[in-house]
Amino acid sequence: MLGIVLASLNMRAALAGVSPLMSEISGHFHLSAATSSLVTTIPLVFMGLGSIVAPRLARRFGTEAVLCGALLLLCGGILLRVAPPVVALFAGCALVGTAIALLNVLMPGLVKRDFPDRAASMTALYSTTLILGATGSAALSVPLENALGGWRGSLASWALLAAVAALVWLPQAVLTRRGAARPDAPAGSSAASAAATAAGSASAVNAVNAGEGPRLTRSPLAWQVTLMMGTQSLIAYVCIAWMPTIFTDHGMSKGGAGLVYAFYTLVQMAGSFFVPLLAGRMRDQRVPVVAVVALMAAGVTGLLIAPVAGAWVWATLMGVAQGGLLGLALTFMVLRTRDAHTASRLSGMAQTWGYLLASVGPFAIGWVYGATDSWTLPVSLLLVACAALLFLGLGAGRDRKI
Repeated sequence: MLGIVLASLNMRAALAGVSPLMSEISGHFHLSAATSSLVTTIPLVFMGLGSIVAPRLARRFGTEAVLCGALLLLCGGILLRVAPPVVALFAGCALVGTAIALLNVLMPGLVKRDFPDRAASMTALYSTTLILGATGSAALSVPLENALGGWRGSLASWALLAAVAALVWLPQAVLTRRGAARPDAPAGSSAASAAATAAGSASAVNAVNAGEGPRLTRSPLAWQVTLMMGTQSLIAYVCIAWMPTIFTDHGMSKGGAGLVYAFYTLVQMAGSFFVPLLAGRMRDQRVPVVAVVALMAAGVTGLLIAPVAGAWVWATLMGVAQGGLLGLALTFMVLRTRDAHTASRLSGMAQTWGYLLASVGPFAIGWVYGATDSWTLPVSLLLVACAALLFLGLGAGRDRKI
């Protein structure tokens, strides 16, 4: 449980801590707005690509070993981002995205495997811890910058959290590998059982990915769920990349912008908890879809009209809506499928294509901002994304099965 909590804290902290420091990073390397957005875009691309290889790595090396390796990779990627040459910044972002992809894909299966009777509560624990990690990172980025002498010290400090989590996972990884390597290991040993279960789980994932079950790419419903996941992720990572910059460009202090952004990530917990709970009790989820999209559109409109004057209100509306949209997207992967195998395949499809779609957002918004030298058109484009979410959510929210 401690390992799961520590790994979850690392699943967004390395990304959320960048946004409040984006202006310093851009100024240091003399980056344009579009180029600066690559600091957020590159991890998203590799989060999508890394999702493809995670099951194969788990089958080959065991879930615990891959999780431990992912945390070490994350630690290395965080440190590489602060190396002097600008190419190291982008290479480190790629490693960070790959590491987070492995954690994203393997964590739900690990929770279901090791806590079968408490899977729901453990999922709530790790998803809440994930948001807390992002919130803490966003809130502490500027204070750490002041305390450690610059943005490099602030970003590098999160490598310590990843290293601690890797140390906690190391004994689990070693025990599992020893159990898998010993053919004479007792059948009841925890190491052998864990290794066998991990291999079996990964094999099952590979089997369903190989083509068993319905062809998801031919299902309009599967694409509605996938594109909804991708569109809500696009909005989320645009906010990660640019929300504090929008506030500071309109006159808010850097520290104040960091606090508002941290509050935005914190209130996502309310939406991610209550909206799926409500949706799970309904046969048709179109009403909660309309409600959360309306909240998001209201927040984005406020950000467009009076970004600083109502910053805390817009952060509240957008945060609750963002958590609710993520919760609905994850819930649809379960509600819209007939069996666990199809749900796993839909989850893989949604994460791979969803993160690749989301990776377009920060770069596109940064490019438009650089071209217009104004936040009016970039923020207005988020309203277009809200319209797309409404269309996709109304389709995915109907009581149908793949």
